[in-house]
Amino acid sequence: MTRPLSVIAREILTDWDRVSLHAAPYLTAMSTLDSVHDTYGADSAKSVILYFLSNAQGWRGETARRVKAELKAMVK
Repeated sequence: MTRPLSVIAREILTDWDRVSLHAAPYLTAMSTLDSVHDTYGADSAKSVILYFLSNAQGWRGETARRVKAELKAMVK
């Protein structure tokens, strides 16, 4: 069972002190989504997740590794 994307986004915001300006729009979009099958405007949740991951390289640590792995598993 996967967690809702909005819950994951809250965890990221709690853990990542200085969210990258490039990752922030995708994190905002994720905070409104429930599952990987949702859409945000014209973008699929899958593309939002992939764009977030490509812009979240500055987020590091144990929580970052765990959450990034969770997101990657969701888009497989």
